[in-house]
Amino acid sequence: MGPAAVNRVLVLCPDHVKRQMSGPAIRYFELSHQLHRAGHEVVLATPATPDLEPQPFEIITSDPVVLQDLCRRQDVLVMQGYILELFPFLRDAGAAIVCDLYCPFYLELLVDRQHNPDPDLAAPLESLRVTLDPIRQSDFLICASEKQRDYWLGVLTALNRVNADTYAMDPTLRALIDTVPFGLPDEPPHREAPAMRGVIPGIGEDDYVVLWGSSIYNWFDPLSLIRAVAGARERVPEIRLVVMATRHASPNVTAETWMLHEARRLSAELGLTGRNVFFNEGWVPYEHRADWLLEADVGASVHLQHIETHFSFRVRFLDYLWAQLPILCTRGDVLAEAVERERIGVTVDPGDVDGLTAALVRLADPGVREEYRSRVAAYAARMTWSRAAEPLVRFCDAPWSAPDLGRVSPLRALPVPLRDYSRRDWRYYAVRAMHGLVHEGPLALAARGSRFVGRRLGRRRALQV
Repeated sequence: MGPAAVNRVLVLCPDHVKRQMSGPAIRYFELSHQLHRAGHEVVLATPATPDLEPQPFEIITSDPVVLQDLCRRQDVLVMQGYILELFPFLRDAGAAIVCDLYCPFYLELLVDRQHNPDPDLAAPLESLRVTLDPIRQSDFLICASEKQRDYWLGVLTALNRVNADTYAMDPTLRALIDTVPFGLPDEPPHREAPAMRGVIPGIGEDDYVVLWGSSIYNWFDPLSLIRAVAGARERVPEIRLVVMATRHASPNVTAETWMLHEARRLSAELGLTGRNVFFNEGWVPYEHRADWLLEADVGASVHLQHIETHFSFRVRFLDYLWAQLPILCTRGDVLAEAVERERIGVTVDPGDVDGLTAALVRLADPGVREEYRSRVAAYAARMTWSRAAEPLVRFCDAPWSAPDLGRVSPLRALPVPLRDYSRRDWRYYAVRAMHGLVHEGPLALAARGSRFVGRRLGRRRALQV
């Protein structure tokens, strides 16, 4: 049963929606399909000209002139944070705004800056501002897990979005922020062509293939897994670890990550490259990923222990589930908790090379893998895109306006950071006063002003003595 009225939904993707797609593009491509199937008129906007086959909804490039005209005719806008920074006219389009918070990229940035002090990399404060500004202005927010939702509820409380108005509308606050995880296709995967076995030199039909289903970013820990492969090959010489991608899906991202560089170095140092460890030079197109998944025996995801991991949602887990692969992963995120709870794979502590080695040896047994596979299928049936998208579809069926936006709008961030004022002239003190008034209230501002005047008078008297 479709919605009571067909609504016009503009989905603004921050990444390239092309044959080679990374996580954000996959998410908005699949959510657009679900919104279309629910009966809505969907337009998906992407930064680059798509090279996909025709889809049941329109895909356009994010041209500002086109978007400025198009957004005025939409009922709902779905976007990630910095889209509002790129296209500020969207704020005044009159459509309901859905802000997608599935990727806390501020936390990713903290990890990246450890290994890349490049001054051109977005500054953390700028990233934070771009994250918070749309949260203040959106009618509805979505994230990828209940753990993420707890994180964002804290942010919403600090921004005064958890208030009497939003509570009166829905005491659970699901009308303010709900969970829309990544999903997997309703249809099972089908193998169209050989991908690894008999194609990549050194990988045979009977080898034991452990698949790393994405590229290697700085928050992952391929080094422990590579060391574990070195330990496991003594007992399982046919073990083969395949890294499915060594580039980003976007052609604009050309540099290797620090962690990928280290993974290549360690694999070569241990004599594994081309024998037990293989790096696929490129990115597998989205429609061909099933060929790789269906030739694998185990799906692996190994990460470091830090705050990004705690709130992450590893999207490649869904591909593993889709292909009914047993999962080998480190503990620390919500999907690792599901692996343990549903008994669909093996989890180890971060950095535990011995634990990874033992797990690789155990999963080399086809009987053990089959036991896990039988449970993966039942769990995967609950993780489809049609189920994952339900809260977003409900909102687009009957969009509502957040009842508190008019009241909290004065709490928007100041346009100029305080630290940009190197000299303490009248502009510095004016911004300080405005900041205090907005975030602390008039009484606190008056008290601070009184203390400031007292200190200045005290200094003046001291100079006169």
